[in-house]
Amino acid sequence: MNKSKQKRIRKEINQKSNRKKSLLSHALSGLFTILLAGLMVWGYECCNASDLKFAQVSDVHFSTRNVNTTFKLTAESPQLLDDAINQINEIPDINFVMFTGDLIDKPFEQELQAVLPHVKNLKYPWYFAFGNHDPCVGGYLTKKLYLEILSENNTFKFTQPYYSFSPQKGYKIIVLDSIIDTRITSNGEIYPEQVKWLEEELDKSKKDVVLIFMHVPIIEPFPSEGHRLLNAGEIMALLEKHKNPIAVFQGHYHANKITQHDNVLYVSSPALVSYPNAFRIITIKNEKNKVIFDIQQKDVGKESLRSLAKMMAFSSKLYTGEPKDQNGIYEIKKNK
Repeated sequence: MNKSKQKRIRKEINQKSNRKKSLLSHALSGLFTILLAGLMVWGYECCNASDLKFAQVSDVHFSTRNVNTTFKLTAESPQLLDDAINQINEIPDINFVMFTGDLIDKPFEQELQAVLPHVKNLKYPWYFAFGNHDPCVGGYLTKKLYLEILSENNTFKFTQPYYSFSPQKGYKIIVLDSIIDTRITSNGEIYPEQVKWLEEELDKSKKDVVLIFMHVPIIEPFPSEGHRLLNAGEIMALLEKHKNPIAVFQGHYHANKITQHDNVLYVSSPALVSYPNAFRIITIKNEKNKVIFDIQQKDVGKESLRSLAKMMAFSSKLYTGEPKDQNGIYEIKKNK
């Protein structure tokens, strides 16, 4: 074989080899691009799957009077509140604490001023929804004055009894005022101007996980004509026509009850001052296709105190609810 033919054959072999290397290089490059894109999507989803953790404390009924009333351990209310605060401070990564009404038992300024040094021991931001025991209807401690006193002792700077804020991206907090101003009553109502405001807030938050806090529950843990929300049906219909994940956290009945209607979770919580003497810690995981609520009950007070509270309760089972009402994991799927 002459030299020119040998050169031609080697050239052809080299060209084939180079083509194979080029094809392999393109294939590896394409695979790397796909893997990189997948990692970027995974990282984006992980960054957007944000957790939120908060404490709900309801019906403290703080009192400076050393007397228990009916089924409430009002004489021990400072001790029970301090216990809750100490427990909350020991739990890491809490975003905020929400008091869902009846922070004080009697609507006097001296009682509000007395409870604040205890609440100010919280190391986390705290917020407040009115209960029927908080303002004095027709008296000195109005809602306006109550909020002014709170703002002097907290980062809480809201001037209206209902308000909203965003603790972090993807979440909207809505605090409702369910307390009737015009007469002394244990019933509740969301007034028309507030209903309109609520609808506007929900319309602006269609891509958020919405957390609503109020005192008088939309769904009663047990029937009570003298305590129910008078326009509960209207508020329920307004919430449930919106399709994003919504959870409502309530107090007033001193009882555990969790009810889920599709994308809306209704959570009634126990009281600190009466059996089962507890508060809640709620952890929310906001994932791509669903939102997961981990709801846990935390007891306060010594066992002897809780035993006394249980004896004072009309029906302990009525207030504790079923095990699923005390602790549980609830899931709301996101609508596309």
